[in-house]
Amino acid sequence: MTTLALRMVQRNALVYRHVWRGSVFSNFLQPTLFLIAIGVGLGSMIDRGAVALPGGVSFLQFLAPGLLAAAAMQTAAFESSYPILGKITWHRNYEAISATPMRVADIVFGELAWMAIRLTMVAAAFTAVLTAFGIPRSMLTLLAIPVAVLTGLAFSAPIMAWAATLKSSANFNVIFRFGITPLFLFSGVFFPVTRMPQWAQRAAWLTPLFHGVELVRGLTLGTLESPAWMIHVSYLAAMLVIGTLAALRTFRRRLQS
Repeated sequence: MTTLALRMVQRNALVYRHVWRGSVFSNFLQPTLFLIAIGVGLGSMIDRGAVALPGGVSFLQFLAPGLLAAAAMQTAAFESSYPILGKITWHRNYEAISATPMRVADIVFGELAWMAIRLTMVAAAFTAVLTAFGIPRSMLTLLAIPVAVLTGLAFSAPIMAWAATLKSSANFNVIFRFGITPLFLFSGVFFPVTRMPQWAQRAAWLTPLFHGVELVRGLTLGTLESPAWMIHVSYLAAMLVIGTLAALRTFRRRLQS
């Protein structure tokens, strides 16, 4: 990452100093309350029903790592959609930035670097909540933070690329309703994907969130197997690289047209 890209990070950090209070509920309190309501409340009834979960864990222990990965996905999806389009279309921040020595690549890498910082804050706070509930069963839990960041970036880069092609925000409803929400429900956050039909299991395997959930859960509960984690990391890294290359292309096309 270049020095000019760091200027983009600095710019976003200065803006965030004035708006951080608005993101506390959606990025931290909302998933925490969800964990309490579903994990503790509903989970107590599920545990009484003697439902067998992988590793013999409680429903709360099973759910919490999945919610951490899902929180990274949701944060990345929102921050890479409306704010990015706003900087292109409504506020024309990128148009002004492009008049400086900063290149399109600096803008893209700077935005992804800032996204990594935001995701780190969300993941670290959520991991602290998990620790307060006594959920982690392994010291590898700390590695769940960078894994959650990677999961979020695997969504952020391609969504940024897509946002640069849009003229209005109306199309974002499509990706949230038919993309983010189904992934949240059917990628292993709430129940093992092995409980679904074979075709649904294959479909879940092709989604970034499934790989993020498997990694975060395996690290938190100490159940991650050696060959599996390499596949999960490779998938997420490939999504990030492909999305970044696409973002570089769409940003150049939009800002240099």
